[in-house]
Amino acid sequence: MKKSLILSLLYVGCFATFSFGQVSGERIPARGLAVFEEKGNFIPYEFTRHPVGDNDIQIEILYAGICHSDLHHVRAEWGEEEYPMIPGHEIAGKVVEIGKNVTRFKVGDYAGIGCMIGSCRTCDACEHDHEQYCEVGPIMTYHGVDRYNCNEHTQGGYADTYVVAEDFAIQIPADADLEKVAPLLCAGITSYSPIYYAGVKAGNKVGIAGFGGLGHMGVQYAVALGADVTVFDITEEKREDALRMGAKRYVNVNNPDELKGLDNTLDFILNTIPANYDMNMYLKMLKYDGKMGIVGLPAFAHMPVISLDKFIWQGNRSIFGSQIGGIKQTQEMLNYSVANTIYPEVVIIPAEGKAVDEAYQHVLDGKVKFRYVIDMTTLNK
Repeated sequence: MKKSLILSLLYVGCFATFSFGQVSGERIPARGLAVFEEKGNFIPYEFTRHPVGDNDIQIEILYAGICHSDLHHVRAEWGEEEYPMIPGHEIAGKVVEIGKNVTRFKVGDYAGIGCMIGSCRTCDACEHDHEQYCEVGPIMTYHGVDRYNCNEHTQGGYADTYVVAEDFAIQIPADADLEKVAPLLCAGITSYSPIYYAGVKAGNKVGIAGFGGLGHMGVQYAVALGADVTVFDITEEKREDALRMGAKRYVNVNNPDELKGLDNTLDFILNTIPANYDMNMYLKMLKYDGKMGIVGLPAFAHMPVISLDKFIWQGNRSIFGSQIGGIKQTQEMLNYSVANTIYPEVVIIPAEGKAVDEAYQHVLDGKVKFRYVIDMTTLNK
């Protein structure tokens, strides 16, 4: 018996009633690309989504971005994982069904889903529009447990459809460049939020450490704000791209001569590096009262560390971490991005296991510029 059928039978009679609405009826058939073991290959997978509740919308997924964190999960580099797994938390599509209480969307609208699809909505973090820090725990788009829908394990956006509460869906303007929107819902907000928090403004000297999916979005936001941007990376291949996007300077950190004279020069550093690196090198580049926002999260086995004494010697420089952004800020970011024509640079690939496997390898090898996006309309064609 197929696992998708077994899961469907387990959910028969499961009826969830809670403060956000009701869920009943038959589960929704879905198809996607899944891995069935650590570091496995992607293959087609049939499963089901929970029914559309009173406050839910169903989205036909048109595009799904590939995030570096997808690789970490698939490869179990952030701890134990559950398989089969369909990754993907950068989702753009069209609304095909709405619950009876839905007011923000109508059938035919474009909608997106980012990294989370639920939270408690009542804790201090949620009440301040920081659902990503929910004290009960945010419900992640995949690799999560949906406590409001029978504790089902969430499956992500490398699929043909998704059901989500309207309050956790993002409205996509009708004039948006849809094939480029999906990565904004992770890479975009992850870069935008710490830049906003740090108060970056015109004339600031800003460093972007790591020039991949997150970094190239950070460059565009900082340049749009009028900052003087320096990009740091480990290859020559992206130098022209950084300058084309508005950076004033590109530093190949493998060339010691290019690092000279950078200490005490930057107001803010957005650090997107997904591998081990020298944190103190960047801390020393900050001016007095400068800040460094960390958004890159390497594999646990290669996590960079910094000794406490470095904070003493580099006093009045600060490091803070940032995780995506709340739903309200994500909507703000998307509206700002579309209005200012700020999009990721993407490579569109078909929804085929082999194509996704190859894209993953290119991401691991640092050969992608800058984001792969899967055209989910090609699934099983």
